[in-house]
Amino acid sequence: MVRTRLGGMVLALVFLASTLSGCDSQFAGVRLRIAAGFPSGVYHSLSESLAAAWQRQLAIERPEVLKTSGSPENIRKLCAGDADVAFSAADVAAQPTNTQRKPQALARLYDDYLHIVVRGDGSIRNLDGLRGARVAIGSPESGVAFIAKRLLDLSGLSDPGTLTKVHLGLTESIEAFKRGEVDAFFWSGGLPTKAITDLAAVVPLRLLDLTDAMPPMRNQYPVYNTASIPVSTYNLAGGPVTTLAVPNYLLVTDAMPADVAEALVRGLFDAHGELARANRAALAIDIHSAIETDPIPLHAGAIRYYRDEKA
Repeated sequence: MVRTRLGGMVLALVFLASTLSGCDSQFAGVRLRIAAGFPSGVYHSLSESLAAAWQRQLAIERPEVLKTSGSPENIRKLCAGDADVAFSAADVAAQPTNTQRKPQALARLYDDYLHIVVRGDGSIRNLDGLRGARVAIGSPESGVAFIAKRLLDLSGLSDPGTLTKVHLGLTESIEAFKRGEVDAFFWSGGLPTKAITDLAAVVPLRLLDLTDAMPPMRNQYPVYNTASIPVSTYNLAGGPVTTLAVPNYLLVTDAMPADVAEALVRGLFDAHGELARANRAALAIDIHSAIETDPIPLHAGAIRYYRDEKA
């Protein structure tokens, strides 16, 4: 009888301690919403993994993962206070805002590579070959469409009648491409992008080389980098191609408390393995390159984390 009572008291004390510990969490009451892009995208898969990790690490309610159309909508939600954390390409994040809240970075994550996909056995061999073509430039309000507009403007391909532009997401672009309804499509994503790998298995593909277009693009928009896509990535027709690369950032605003921001960055790196299992793009997340978020400033909490890690 004594042993049974003692066991019951121990269980009660363990339960009480656990309850008090949960109530006494440093971040009790913190509620997070993550602007995450469309469900089949990299942003969304990483957001789901981060939400689970942050819930466990910070002892908070599971952050809400918000479906969006991409970087432009993510930034709008973040700056309007409708999201607390957002994924965004650097070019979109760098656009001036007229809101009180301003984006600040937790980390640079990975780079996206611009793909301009045409048939490997077709007649389009360069950017100028898009004249008169039907081209899918990404879904409305997406980061893909944002880059496509800039590139077409600088290349003199935006004048009315020069080419036919349609707004389609990646899945819709590929289906239209297979049916011959578009001659080319734009995509900005990691290497390799599985949907394009799958397409290359059934259709010979070529990616347009942007060697001549990159100097004016970088001169006008220094946020972009010049990169190469190896021929082996998609078993491409022709050789490797020069293209545009844009970094992706994990963002908050200057309204976020420093201790919360620091904890989110710490949680990001503690969950690196989980993120990589959710999406291979996370393999590129590295503490040394994470601080390279120009022109977006690092949040004070993020700076504290990186300084502590270097100490």
